[in-house]
Amino acid sequence: MKQRIITAVVALAIFIPVLIAGGLWLEVVAAALALVAMSEIFIMRKRIIVSFDFLIAALGVLLVTVPDRAFDWLPPFISRLDLIYVAVVLLLIHTVASKNKTTYDDAGIATLSLFYIGTGFHNLIAVRNDAGLDTLMFALIVVWLTDSGAYFVGRAFGKHKLWPAISPNKTWEGSIGGNVVALIFAAVYLHFFPQFYGFWPMMGIALTLSIVGSLGDLIESALKRYYGVKDSGKILPGHGGILDRFDSLLLVLPMLHLFGIV
Repeated sequence: MKQRIITAVVALAIFIPVLIAGGLWLEVVAAALALVAMSEIFIMRKRIIVSFDFLIAALGVLLVTVPDRAFDWLPPFISRLDLIYVAVVLLLIHTVASKNKTTYDDAGIATLSLFYIGTGFHNLIAVRNDAGLDTLMFALIVVWLTDSGAYFVGRAFGKHKLWPAISPNKTWEGSIGGNVVALIFAAVYLHFFPQFYGFWPMMGIALTLSIVGSLGDLIESALKRYYGVKDSGKILPGHGGILDRFDSLLLVLPMLHLFGIV
């Protein structure tokens, strides 16, 4: 517990000022986090990160992560998606060049991962720099309070397992409690910091984000259970890896784009 607290304090002491600063600082940090998260996928799969396929996957996740203005230099007939497609094709060509040491399945997982990770961190940048710090904090509060609420309510009242095959410690009581706690704090936050839509539409969005955040947590649990690991990485002592800490946000932040907020 002591290690977890120390790591959390240090991480927040670094991360919060970056969120406040926004701009290029956040773009660089988000890109670095995306690269680490991609490396965690490879390591969980016992794949070498000093390899051609990781290099292309890393390039691909950066192409998805960086802000739109990073591609202003491209001629009008070439888009970001075209460059990502080239990266995917290179992964496929590598299956031939490596004589199937890198397989079609490997290329598929790398492609899925670069969109999953890259889209999440891209929207971290977009929400902060385009919608504003108060909107990003709204999403963070919903995610953090869902997680904390589920933990404490689950410990106190949890009896019915939510999805034991994937995450044996989670309960329905904890999950619903986490949603309720998140909504209470979201309501208080919206009173002081009104958002893009009116109060009740934003409360509906908060509930959606809370549920989606829980699903993001379960997706990461399923991923780790499939690969037989306890944590996605070791970069955060006591907390695991970047995917462990950002699993909910990787799904929640793109939802703000789908709702037209950013």
